[in-house]
Amino acid sequence: MSSPTPIPAPRAEFVISSPTVQGCPRADRPEYAFIGRSNVGKSSLINMLMQRKDLAKTSATPGKTQLINHFLVDSTWFLVDLPGYGFAKVPKPMRDKIEKMIADYILQRTNLINVFVLIDARHSPQTIDLEFMDWLGMSGIPFSMVFTKMDKLKAMDRNANIRAYNEKMLETWSELPVQFLTSAESAQGREEILSYIRKLNADMKGKIGR
Repeated sequence: MSSPTPIPAPRAEFVISSPTVQGCPRADRPEYAFIGRSNVGKSSLINMLMQRKDLAKTSATPGKTQLINHFLVDSTWFLVDLPGYGFAKVPKPMRDKIEKMIADYILQRTNLINVFVLIDARHSPQTIDLEFMDWLGMSGIPFSMVFTKMDKLKAMDRNANIRAYNEKMLETWSELPVQFLTSAESAQGREEILSYIRKLNADMKGKIGR
């Protein structure tokens, strides 16, 4: 899924932060959501994809994203920055509210084409990641696995972690979802993810009304 020529920086603009799916923009363009555990590097990845330093707000405190954040890319598709799961230092009532917001969005958003599930390549398989992907599968939601922070450990160790994830996935899945290996520092995976979104957009052309 590599691109023959470098993909220039998309035109990305913030649209709205919504506390509920009902507050999201009109569902008239293909939409791609990014989500992962707290501290998985989601904001850094989004900024890397868009080649912007501060499009998505990064924070030293995990769990700061608590709304559904929409960005319009090249006036043709929405990038959605969702709150993380496995929240750090978030009170249970707020955690329950955010989890409901995420579930409502994923299950009700009619123009959602794919969920990019971010997974920290530094760790062995995490139950919370596996359970979230199982829930997406049981709900019939297309998703891809995005391994982040590939530059943060030795190749042997990160490859072992990815292999372990794949083995765990194949215990319940007949085949693996599309996967991407990324680094916000080196921009590894940028061309592949954006090319994949371009392909899906082309496949969806004319199928989502304006």
